[in-house]
Amino acid sequence: MRPAVFLDRDGTINEDVGYLDRLERLTLFPWSIDAVRLLNAAGFCVVVITNQRGVATGVVSEEFVHTVHGEMSERFCAGGARIESFYYCPHDAAAPIEQYRRDCSCRKPKPGMALQAVDDLGIDLMRSFVVGDRWSDVAVARNVGATGILVRTGYGVTQAAHADRPADAIVVNDLMAATVRILGEAEG
Repeated sequence: MRPAVFLDRDGTINEDVGYLDRLERLTLFPWSIDAVRLLNAAGFCVVVITNQRGVATGVVSEEFVHTVHGEMSERFCAGGARIESFYYCPHDAAAPIEQYRRDCSCRKPKPGMALQAVDDLGIDLMRSFVVGDRWSDVAVARNVGATGILVRTGYGVTQAAHADRPADAIVVNDLMAATVRILGEAEG
């Protein structure tokens, strides 16, 4: 069993542009590839877990989500970094498209995507981290026994300012700062 870093996608790895509906709108943050490469070198399995409500609303197709993830994989590989796997939730309880209308176990903050990755990839959740720009990402960490880190990119600045944030919340500026924190905890 190996430790993992579960990364949210939009607002954490790449700029959040609302519904990412065209590849030319995919802009990785400048530190994302380096951060993942450092995590890889430290022995972490890096996994993306992302809610993709745009599928449930018909804005994007599941095929396009796979295209985006393929493009991201290629960009990371070209930079010497590896994202082990991508998991996404296309569901929404109020989805206008019936086949995606459900209260599932995979939509964050529920733990379904992380638990599926555990089964697929042999992950030790107690030594793992979840990094994202929303408290729902941090809640996934709590729901599976991992450590959650909120980044101030994407929606993170607004989320961090909420008065109801958890008292033990770890908040950092971006994915590179989260990586430094993770590597420091892994060494300690």
